[in-house]
Amino acid sequence: MSAQHEHEAEAGTATTHRVLILGAGYAGMAAAIQLAARVGRREDVEVTLVNPQESFTERLRLHMAATGQQLAEMRIPELLRGTGARFVRGWVTAVDADARTVRIDDERVLHYDTLVYGLGSVADTAVPGVEGHAHTLNGAQEAELLAGRLARLGSGTVVVGGSGLTGVEAAAEIAERYPELDVVLLGRQEPGAAMNPKARAYLRSALDRLGVRVRAGAEVVKVLPDSVELADGESVAADVVLWTSGTRVSPLAAAAGLSVDERGRIITDTTLRSVSHPEVYAVGDAAAIRQAYGVMHGTCQGGMPTGVHAAVSIVRALKGKEPKPFRFGYYHTPVSLGRGDAVVQFTHPDDSPRKICLTGRKAAWYKETVSASPWPTYGRMKKMPASGAFWPRGGRFTRVRGTR
Repeated sequence: MSAQHEHEAEAGTATTHRVLILGAGYAGMAAAIQLAARVGRREDVEVTLVNPQESFTERLRLHMAATGQQLAEMRIPELLRGTGARFVRGWVTAVDADARTVRIDDERVLHYDTLVYGLGSVADTAVPGVEGHAHTLNGAQEAELLAGRLARLGSGTVVVGGSGLTGVEAAAEIAERYPELDVVLLGRQEPGAAMNPKARAYLRSALDRLGVRVRAGAEVVKVLPDSVELADGESVAADVVLWTSGTRVSPLAAAAGLSVDERGRIITDTTLRSVSHPEVYAVGDAAAIRQAYGVMHGTCQGGMPTGVHAAVSIVRALKGKEPKPFRFGYYHTPVSLGRGDAVVQFTHPDDSPRKICLTGRKAAWYKETVSASPWPTYGRMKKMPASGAFWPRGGRFTRVRGTR
């Protein structure tokens, strides 16, 4: 390691508390902005955010980018400007939880006193052939590659593997944007399986209207250059395959010696601290966070509040106070069905469906307004007074005192 990087690794003094945040996704960004707003320019606290790209990736809109639609450019360094937080661009290649160090790009070492681990999730590509023959929506670059492939296709069959919400939104977007293509949605479950009957029926009718062929009860066991093989032996021809079936997290947490669950997510206590290393907070998809109704599943809806809570907890700890327990309840499940259509399933806190749902243009407006880009919310967090916190109520972030 160069002398410059050695100096950077050991930067800080004995009185500086170094907070390192890994990952600038929905949860990591919320943690960085909220923490920077709360500590201001205190010389005894150093906040550093690490991410591979300078641009924020709106993962909830990648199905739009995959069909060639332009998304807004959101630069992380610009948002952090004036907060006192530092941005480091690079890939996290190793974490040593005992030494409290993080290696960046295999050549830089950053030390921390408190770590916020938010390295999110990516598509699970364990099925044979997915890595070599299928597209994913892991990031902006992958979405752009798929957009280019679809634009050149002209005609043919696009198979979307996975009938969850990402698969439904992607299939609808592709079918609407390219009506000349045959779009096939394959999955074990019926699309919208967790919704109430009205919402589920509307979703299915919208897919039918767009010409999406739905194959429920289908399990893809192999992806080939020109087809996919199903568990029952059937082969489905495919000119392009988009893989949205399941997610996995980085193995870095387990390799670091942090206690993880069977999926590799960091096991937390009630305050979002690692049960094995309490100086580590886990947020978003990277964390196995247990609530009264079970372990939370990864969504922007739940991810951002975990980042906020981690920031508030760190400030409490810096003041010698104990962090408070994290409590979260789901509110809604918004699903795009092209640009002018959507379905919004309102839920109980445990994510089970309520009887209430929105459909059609009202639902599309709701999704674009209430579930829109979090960038304005981050901007409001940046300007907030030190005594306030942004917390989700009714799907929106509002300023409240303390935490729920």
